[in-house]
Amino acid sequence: MRSTLAPEEIELNKKKKVLDRLKDKLADAEEEMADLRTELDLFEGRYKIEVARYYHELDEIEAEIAEEEAKLVPDDEEIKKRAEELRRRAEESAVDESEAHCGQKWRPTVEAKKAYHNLARIIHPDLALDAQEKERRHDLMAKLNEAYSAGDQKRLNKLVEDFRDSPDLVKGDTPGDELVRAIRQIYQIKKRLIEIRSEKEVAELSELYVLQQKADAEMREGRDLLKQMAERTKTFIRKSQRRLENLKNLNVAQEDYVREKYGMDISEFREQK
Repeated sequence: MRSTLAPEEIELNKKKKVLDRLKDKLADAEEEMADLRTELDLFEGRYKIEVARYYHELDEIEAEIAEEEAKLVPDDEEIKKRAEELRRRAEESAVDESEAHCGQKWRPTVEAKKAYHNLARIIHPDLALDAQEKERRHDLMAKLNEAYSAGDQKRLNKLVEDFRDSPDLVKGDTPGDELVRAIRQIYQIKKRLIEIRSEKEVAELSELYVLQQKADAEMREGRDLLKQMAERTKTFIRKSQRRLENLKNLNVAQEDYVREKYGMDISEFREQK
């Protein structure tokens, strides 16, 4: 029986310890990014429902105001162009409420976090050593992120159980081969950690993240920032509605005057313009 380990076996044991630590670090980083993505998605959904829809309503009214102004001076190309631009903006700001989330605070359970960590640690694509296995693991990772974001504990458990019995986890070959495999996996994990840091930096520089942080800070002080934004926009809406109504009345009065004075109906002409 051998009393000492071969040099590659000694080195392999060292790399395995490093690899184990990196696997945990990577699983933590992926989980943190999954949390951040989900929280931003939920906040965006709440923003669309509570604020953006009022911005769209205001844009719509402003477009109608510009169109009424264009009726007053139909030959003014600048006013006509502004009306067209405001109409495009109103269409672009439309909110599809069916795609917005419910906006409830997302809180992953301890069980969900544990299942995510355990599976992310062993199935991560950057632990694969060939293109085919890497692609397969990408699909598994996508399913894992989807189940985690949805809070589907049953699906998370099934993914863990299915992969735990996978033949891909069976290791073999010589210590030298395992050493090469470990070195490559360490390199791939470090590369992915850099990518995650970069992704996180981009997310934290986004306008949505900055707004979410402000909203959270306000909430801790007992204030609802989104509600305040919505109320302020509603005030602008009411003012714009009054202006729109005045312009409509002015245009109707002008049409009535032309009809009575000259016997002409200019409403159809305005619509064509």
